[in-house]
Amino acid sequence: MNKNVIRSQRLGEEYLRIDHPTGLTMLLCPMKGFSSAYAMFGTKLGSVDTTFKTDEDKDFVTVPEGIAHFLEHKLFESEEGDAFERYAKTGASANAYTSFDRTSYLFSCTDRFEESMEILLDFVTHPYFTQATVEKEQGIIGQEIRMYDDDPEWRVMFNLLGALYAKHPVRIDIAGTVESIAQIDADLLYRSYRTFYNLHNMVLVVAGNFDPEVVVRLADKILKPAPPLTIQRKSPEELPQVHQRRVEQKLEVATPIFEVGFKGTPSTPAENVKRQVLDEILLEIIAGESSPLYRRLYDEGLINATFEYEVMGGRDYLAPLCEGESRDPDQVFAQLCSEVERLRREGIDPEAFQRCKRASYGRYIGMFGRVEAVAGLMMQTHFAGMENMYQLVDWVADATLEELTQRLWEDFDPQRAALSVISPAREG
Repeated sequence: MNKNVIRSQRLGEEYLRIDHPTGLTMLLCPMKGFSSAYAMFGTKLGSVDTTFKTDEDKDFVTVPEGIAHFLEHKLFESEEGDAFERYAKTGASANAYTSFDRTSYLFSCTDRFEESMEILLDFVTHPYFTQATVEKEQGIIGQEIRMYDDDPEWRVMFNLLGALYAKHPVRIDIAGTVESIAQIDADLLYRSYRTFYNLHNMVLVVAGNFDPEVVVRLADKILKPAPPLTIQRKSPEELPQVHQRRVEQKLEVATPIFEVGFKGTPSTPAENVKRQVLDEILLEIIAGESSPLYRRLYDEGLINATFEYEVMGGRDYLAPLCEGESRDPDQVFAQLCSEVERLRREGIDPEAFQRCKRASYGRYIGMFGRVEAVAGLMMQTHFAGMENMYQLVDWVADATLEELTQRLWEDFDPQRAALSVISPAREG
């Protein structure tokens, strides 16, 4: 078993990386003074992973959209019962999520950590699917999909992704469609499970109040060695331009809601994380609360306190986003693009750069004081192939005006921007 201590000179903090004999990587970060522990058992399988092959496959296989999310739901079930019922006895708070490029099972607890960790390692590594339970789940997830079809915040985002991307599977709802999940059967679930739930494709992260030796002991007891594995993933070739400039849908909202996206320039997974970090600083400069654009839009009544921004990034996609409510979303879109053009023409104000860089640095430092954030950062950076999570803070601290100017030109092209609007179904 290979153990390494990963340290940050800048922060004076450290965590442990263990390469377990089973093939699983464990990232363990005991945090003194904390009362809770937060654990995540994740696999590098997300909703975009629909076409793939392993060394043993002759050709690529394509599985139905939504299968990663379907697997997440099904793993909580076993012949002995539901994993949530087991967690109820330990008092731990458990959950799971599927994103575009990973699936994670997690729990948080203040005591009985060992019992909760045993449940996590056990149910994730013991799948149980039958055709009868699959058909039951199709009905449950089908209802979930239909519910999200009427959710304005969900629709404004996926309508935008459909406008930005013509072919990339990031444009498809994480849960799939009612039609796609109808094609899922027990055999397909087992095939996807055997491919992506191989321990070499997974990571276990724990942060907070716990003993690393307990985690190692349980892994020794529960996990079985996995065969080495190489997974090739394939996505359709995506052109640089946006698929649609503007998309609108009518739903039950009182005020129009909008989301604006810039189709960024993706790179390697690790480089994409760095670009995300730098683009976040740029969004603060362009549209943060201290920016001229924000003040102007707010004073004109074009945005309100719901306005926010983020950078959505993954293995092979990147998109800075702004969203909120507005009586005139098209005017917000026009002014946002105009401000980007101005910054490209006149350059980024050095004082604004320093101010927003300090604010970003403070946000990242703050993350290291929250157990769930530390666990999330360890998982994100590991799956991106990065050396350690502390690189994020270093990237912010070392960011230069020249780097941000390059990102402004590559990731904020007004010609590669799109607007998604959800407008009221009824006038008045």
